[in-house]
This record gives sequence, structure tokens and C-alpha cells, in this order.
Amino acid sequence: MMTKTKSAVALPLNEIIAGDCIDVMNSLPAESVDLIFADPPYNLQLRGDLHRPDNSKVDAVDDAWDQFDSFKVYDKFTRAWLKAARRLLKPNGAIWVIGSYHNIFRVGTALQDAGFWILNDVVWRKSNPMPNFRGKRFTNAHETMIWAGKDESSKYTFNYEALKALNDGIQMRSDWVLPICTGHERLKNEEGDKAHPTQKPEGLLHRLLVGSTNPGDVVLDPFFGTGTTGAVAKMLGREFIGIEREEAYRKVAAKRIASVRKFDREALAVSTSKRAEPRVPFGQLVERGMLRPGEQLYSMNNRHKAKVRADGTLIGDDVKGSIHQVGAHLEGAPSCNGWTYWCFKREGKTVPIDVLRQQIRSEMHD
Repeated sequence: MMTKTKSAVALPLNEIIAGDCIDVMNSLPAESVDLIFADPPYNLQLRGDLHRPDNSKVDAVDDAWDQFDSFKVYDKFTRAWLKAARRLLKPNGAIWVIGSYHNIFRVGTALQDAGFWILNDVVWRKSNPMPNFRGKRFTNAHETMIWAGKDESSKYTFNYEALKALNDGIQMRSDWVLPICTGHERLKNEEGDKAHPTQKPEGLLHRLLVGSTNPGDVVLDPFFGTGTTGAVAKMLGREFIGIEREEAYRKVAAKRIASVRKFDREALAVSTSKRAEPRVPFGQLVERGMLRPGEQLYSMNNRHKAKVRADGTLIGDDVKGSIHQVGAHLEGAPSCNGWTYWCFKREGKTVPIDVLRQQIRSEMHD
């Protein structure tokens, strides 16, 4: 599961690479990654310990990897890893970066300066945030994610219909209400403590990967931590590459991902827009004998009928043309979707011609 930085010459799919993220990314092949999810150090600038009202100490983020001497040093680090990340992305690749108010605005500027094209910012609103124990500021109840294409011309992946289906048929908004990791999802180390202070919930990565990748895509996480990106990518049939310099996190991630099962092929399929489905000419139904020349078609409202011709056009009353043109003329409408307008009859039953189109499309996917 683990490999060393020096051996990372070919694309090390589904591996956790030990080393500095900038060095490792610079050693990987250019334009080889479809998506990057980055959860970089937030540079929280904590001053002293945090305590609850009962004087118990809060387990805050005070690890060495989150310590930077100045904003200048943090900005230099940010620009270096973003440059390395952009080199790795395919021309139509994209990146997600998550952060808090401590760092996300600086990261956003660096993203634009590096040539990325910002598509959206998404607010992850935590349904169960940690309270503000000092009582001197608002409770930090959200984090911000920036979604950006490699450049302005990138034809990035956006599975709009799949996200709409995830959201009960309603267009997905840019504010996502999801809980932070608690209970069974919160990973623990051998001492029973939190394995990582900023572990991200799998639900967040699930939505993100379903929405902006496809099965088989390569997803890179340069700040891999305990492997949430890898675990969800594996479940969803995506390839992953994780980079993590802390050995303790790598061990937890490797154990976690080894226990994950990939969903089957049928379960990985997601809703797609009609425009994304393969085009099937009506004439193909005639060529294949699914409809015969001379056969009658009937409008869905049963007010009109037309006859199928050998070239895949229709003739009805005083009009001839495509299934769309004839339907529009008979209804006196500016346009008509002939696939949902026309039906045929089999064994006394009325069947939409779109059933035949879907049959051909299912064969294309097999």
C-alpha cells in the first residue's frame, strides 16, 4: 500500500506515497490526474491552549504541520504546491481546495494567480459544529471549498443530474449541510485518541466525487491525512493517489482503505442528462425493423396519427418530415419532442417510441 518518494516515477495508482507533497507531485508525470482534492494546513495561528468553561483543555489543531512563521512563508508554500498541482492536472482537470477563514482567501488569490479558473465556492455548513469556547467570536460553523478548472477553457466534469438526484430532485446549491466526523466515523489511534484533528466526513467527499468525477478517473490528494479521499474514491470506483509525510497518518489510512469494498458496476452508475446520452436517429429504429415502413404512429394525446416512411420520416395529413417537425405542425406548436410525442401499438397496447430508443442506448452501454 505504501511506497517511497524516490520510486514515484510512474503513476502510482491506489498508493499512499511517503514524502513532501511538492517533491512528490513534481516527480509524477505531467497531465496525468483528473481531479485534485486538497485539504492543506489552515495556518490557524493559535495563541496558547484553548479551554472549555469547565477549564478542560480543547483538543485543538496544534500540530507542527500547521505551524508557519509568517503569512509570507505560508503564501510561498501555497504557491509552490499549487504550481506542482496544476502541472499534474489534465487539460480538462479540476481542483477542490478546502479551508477556513484563516487561509482560504489567501489560497483563492494564489489559485487565480496560478492560472486556475474558479467555478464555484461551496460552503460546507456543519450541522454539529464545535462551540466557540471563549465566547468572543461567532461559532465557526462552516468551511469554504473552492472548485476551479485548470484554466478558463477546461471542459471540466460536472454531473449535474447526479447531484440533483442526490438532493431529492432539486438543483444542488452551493451550501452543503453535513455533519463533522463524530462517533463511528471518527478514526482513533492506538491510544484511543483522535487519529487526525481535521478528519473530513466521507459524506463530503462522496458528494464532491460523484459530482465532479467519473468512474475510472484519477483523484490526487496531496494532503492525504487518514485517507478519507482514498476510501471514498475506492468505494466509488475512482483511482486515487495519496501523498502524506506523517507516518502515523499513513498507517491509519492504509488500514482504513484496505477494509473498503468497491461498489459494483451497476451501483456506480449515476443519473446523466439527456444531452449526455448517445444520439439515436429515428431512422435507426426503421433500419433495424423495430418499426416498419407504413406502420402508423399515434400522438400521445391520441388526436393525431402519421405513417412511418422507409427513410425514417413521417407523413401525416398535409405534412411530411421528421418526427419532431410533423408533431409540431399537427399541434400548431413552434417545436415538438417527437420521442415523447409519438407512440406505436403492440398487442393492443400503446407504447412510446422512446422505449425503442432506450433499448438501443442500453445496447450501446453494454
